[in-house]
Amino acid sequence: MLNSNLSRAEAATRKALLTVHHYDVFVDIGNATRLAEPGFRTRSTIAFSAARAGAETFLDFIGLGVESVVLNGQSLDLDTAVDGARIHLPGLALDNEVTVTATAAYSRSGEGLHRFEDPADGLVYTYTQYEPADARRVFANFEQPDLKAPFTFHVTAPAHWEVASNQAVTGYADTAMDDGGTAVTGTWDFAPTLPISTYITTILAGPYFKVSDQFSMVFGPDSAHAGSELEIPLTAYCRNSLAANFDTDPIFAVTKAGLQFFNEAFDYPYPFGKYDQAFVPEYNLGAMENPGLVTFTESYIHTSRATDTQYQQRANTIMHEMAHMWFGDLVTMSWWDDLWLKESFADFMGHLAVAEATPWGEKSWTMFASRRKAWAYVQDQLPTTHPIVADIPHLEAAKQNFDGITYAKGASVLKQLVAYVGREAFMAGSRGYFSAHEYGNTSLKDLLAPLGAASGRDLSTWAGDWLQTAGISTLTPRIELADGKISSVVVEQEATDPVTGLPALRTHRLAVGLFGWDDAGRLARTHSVTIDVAGPKTEVPELSGLPAPALLVVNDQDLSYAKVRLDPASHATALESLGAVADPLARSLVWSSLWNAVRDGLVPAQSYVDAVSRHAAGEPDISLLQSLVDNARFAVANYCQPGTRGEARAGLLAAVVHHLEAAEAGGDEQLVWARTLAALGRGAEAASGRIRELLDGVKVPTGLNVDSELRWLLWQALAARGQATPGQLDAELAKETTAETRVGRLTAWASFPDAAVKAEAWRSAVDGSELTNELLSATLEGFMVGGHSLLQPYIEPYFAALNGFWAERSIEIAGRLVRGLFPAHQDLAPGTAPTDHPVVARTDLWLAANGDAATGLRRLVVEQRDHLVRALSAQAVSE
Repeated sequence: MLNSNLSRAEAATRKALLTVHHYDVFVDIGNATRLAEPGFRTRSTIAFSAARAGAETFLDFIGLGVESVVLNGQSLDLDTAVDGARIHLPGLALDNEVTVTATAAYSRSGEGLHRFEDPADGLVYTYTQYEPADARRVFANFEQPDLKAPFTFHVTAPAHWEVASNQAVTGYADTAMDDGGTAVTGTWDFAPTLPISTYITTILAGPYFKVSDQFSMVFGPDSAHAGSELEIPLTAYCRNSLAANFDTDPIFAVTKAGLQFFNEAFDYPYPFGKYDQAFVPEYNLGAMENPGLVTFTESYIHTSRATDTQYQQRANTIMHEMAHMWFGDLVTMSWWDDLWLKESFADFMGHLAVAEATPWGEKSWTMFASRRKAWAYVQDQLPTTHPIVADIPHLEAAKQNFDGITYAKGASVLKQLVAYVGREAFMAGSRGYFSAHEYGNTSLKDLLAPLGAASGRDLSTWAGDWLQTAGISTLTPRIELADGKISSVVVEQEATDPVTGLPALRTHRLAVGLFGWDDAGRLARTHSVTIDVAGPKTEVPELSGLPAPALLVVNDQDLSYAKVRLDPASHATALESLGAVADPLARSLVWSSLWNAVRDGLVPAQSYVDAVSRHAAGEPDISLLQSLVDNARFAVANYCQPGTRGEARAGLLAAVVHHLEAAEAGGDEQLVWARTLAALGRGAEAASGRIRELLDGVKVPTGLNVDSELRWLLWQALAARGQATPGQLDAELAKETTAETRVGRLTAWASFPDAAVKAEAWRSAVDGSELTNELLSATLEGFMVGGHSLLQPYIEPYFAALNGFWAERSIEIAGRLVRGLFPAHQDLAPGTAPTDHPVVARTDLWLAANGDAATGLRRLVVEQRDHLVRALSAQAVSE
């Protein structure tokens, strides 16, 4: 359906013509448990007005068929009205009503209305996921964010199910009975929503387990709502088979802390009535901010032992989605160019709320530095990088822009903005933004005006530097010493906008920290100065005359967004003593500097792997520890030169085994080392014996629970080395058959180093259509585990299949195939250039021959090429 890719220009034309007054939507999923039936009935009645009588417009719908279109009482000819993903509406009056009756398709890709059968008990569950434009897969509508309207939903479903939507239920009636007089299906009616965009409407229906609670607060004396009371009903949902693991007490505790925090900070009472949270299967995202009914991936419900960091990540996601109730739902971007107006703010405010309203405190900012900003740094150095305020000409581009720039770079820039204008001015500006644009749509200028007014600053230059240019600044300290003291420190800045090729030197409000050895043998901060780095060189005279530090950290406290280099002495200190840095955030920033230097080919990957082996043990911040071991494994597999990779892997494996035995019994660190052993075992024959012992209950470290999740990681390692059999995997699955263990078994099976297995995995992923989104990803993960001899035969078929992926699959599934099957794990032959590698050359050939391919597809291929060239370049340094 080529006309499914709505353009920005088309959306603007439609917005100028239409005002939407109300949707009345009926969805009949009473047949959902009959899995052989592919579709369900849907009916939309939309009241809207047009600026000009006689004009024409179109609705959006992607489904199995349209049965009728009635515009202002007249039935339209379907042969002319229905055109692919569009329903044309000619001859509009000034006031209009259109009713579309259609059949929509149940989804297996997580887009639209997803249907899932639980392998644990055979129960069927459904939920919706729409962003950016998949509400049209469930009901006909005007699918663009700036045509807001109230929605009234009516859902017919099996009578014993739980059914929920954005608003509360106002009525229920049985609609079909069996011969014994028992209700088979019923219809739930919901209250009208406030004016919202199509992509945040939602339906949840299935035999969900639910728990309810209540939040209440009274606004304080300094509030514009002083003395007023706010009551919010809370409900949490999950599948029945997960009920025993559904830890709703901590979920509700974080939820209540967030509601208190955001209502006080924004001083705008939560407007959407109830606050439901549903944890659903096979979810494509971490979560989605549907007002009144937020949906989450059910991977946040832990059926096996989880680390504290995993619970912190869940808390962060809860806070992120809650921030969207104001930034995104109450006030929404006009078009996807300004996606950052909701995602950057939610990312920043989510971390702020965890830091200030939960027990994790400052660990929130360490996680932000070690994980979210690392994501942004990778994304911002790809050829496809873009400004935070992006150019999004159509929906396909919008789908690709939910990336590290829009989320993490944007959040990093907002963190710096808060340091620049002050916390109170930032919050005051936000309050003004909500008041001025409630239930409306905005762009960049609409936010800058109240922030500028509240801070007394003209933010146009700041916005130009940070929001409207692309690329990352690199900051390098130059330190000169005399007689053991600092004589000068200069911070050099390099920055070029890769989109325009122009210089992009920015102003950075940041701290420079000095660290020295204390009496306890720790590297402690001795001095810190806050400066504004501007232009190519910035002197720091405040540090002159101070004792020479063992370690100098630019961007100490992580106030700015930049790639930071270490001076030679600090680099040496980091490699020898990084674990001794006392401050966890500073420690994280130094690790980040080392990793960026490896990725940029400035230092051999082996040095980073050795530093992790020596200094990561005992790291109290488990989020940082997990990042370190993940980076080290990636470096071994991708950045180490083939001739030394075996030695690097063996060294890391020996360290992991040692640290596993030495870690505190039952602690999070022990679990991280056990998982790392399993992950390394996929490529290390030497790990198989120890892995087999853990599976057999032999020499299991005290306190380590080899539970279901860990067991499947261990089985996957053995399968990848050919040390397991299909029968053993089947026997393990038979012990506990759940959605999670089914995924684990499929990944293990596809990992077998067997040509016939690889061929079958390729067939099911590429040629078949029976795999759901989650099972497809499991298959791809396992398929890509293997040596060159196993995967080499699929390089040419991969490039031959690319256009078909994009044309025949949904954008979600196509993206998984394009990324997941790219031949990314390659070796650089001695004496050759990375860009001459055969896979790079084949990728270049495809790009040259497919200049007219979809922009989203080309973007993914370009990005995969860049990742490969970076890996091969790092291998060249490691020779």
